Amino acid sequence: MLRMDWLLNADSIAEKLGVMVVAILLFVVVMGLILFLVDRPRNIPNWVVAVAFSGPAILLIGFGLLYPGLKTIRDSFYNRTSDVFVGLDNYATAFTRDEFQIVLRNTAIWVILVPIAATLLGLIYAIVVDRSRFEKVAKTLIFLPMAISMVGASIIWKFMYEYKPASRPQIGFLNQILVWIGLEPQKFLLDAPMNTFWLIVVMIWIQAGFAMTILAAAIRAIPEDIVEAARLDGVSGVRMFRYITVPSIRPALVVVLTTIAIGTLKVFDIVRTMTGGRFETSVVANEFYTQALRQGDNGLGAALAVILFVLVVPIIVYNVRQLRKSEEIR
Repeated sequence: MLRMDWLLNADSIAEKLGVMVVAILLFVVVMGLILFLVDRPRNIPNWVVAVAFSGPAILLIGFGLLYPGLKTIRDSFYNRTSDVFVGLDNYATAFTRDEFQIVLRNTAIWVILVPIAATLLGLIYAIVVDRSRFEKVAKTLIFLPMAISMVGASIIWKFMYEYKPASRPQIGFLNQILVWIGLEPQKFLLDAPMNTFWLIVVMIWIQAGFAMTILAAAIRAIPEDIVEAARLDGVSGVRMFRYITVPSIRPALVVVLTTIAIGTLKVFDIVRTMTGGRFETSVVANEFYTQALRQGDNGLGAALAVILFVLVVPIIVYNVRQLRKSEEIR
């Protein structure tokens, strides 16, 4: 029996490896054919070259991104089995039902607090450690969480927040500290609405390193003559930070804020790993997964996905406009 199971698994692995090999060979053949056809004629039109190189990418984007997006929008107007048109009912449910209002409230809290707190922490850290003796070590320490996956970071912090009754030994680091100083252990992940803020701490911990890296590079890029001129005028300390540093790194600040905001809107791993969306901690990204794949309500899940898409688009548009403005100034 064990031998038969092993053989079945071996066949399955062999099939998967075969599919992988075929996919790689197909990619090599297609790219080789494109390069061969483009390189052969010397008077080939430019549009043929453009189509040859961009065509496969456009087809893949259309198949992997555009089609699923349009289908999701279509499903958002249908019932849970996608066979009866219900109009805006799914959107009305998403905005009016109590549990979904909590989801939208949590998402708003995440999007407001995480970008501001992570960017502010990264900015202060970049300024404090800039050109200090321990600059490399300090920057490495705050950047390390970026090297950890969202799930890995969530598991680490889940152990940090772990709760046991006061009569039992604590395995959560934070609760053990509370016990050492004579306080009662706290249910960090169970008590709403504070549990949402404890989850937000994890995202800030991860994103602060990204903010520090970008902003530190922007601060280093401030021309020395501007700084020297400000010092000659008697500007220093807080005034230097307010009138010289912040205006000079404004494009970088915009990029950091908007990038973190987009990532925060799509946050899923932290909530799913640490609470599963229970105890009033769910956000839009987690909820459309729950509704579509766990509850089997394709219509409501699609509506929540469309809402998330609508929330992300203005931030992306603003980010692109700011990048174009900064390029025009340069």
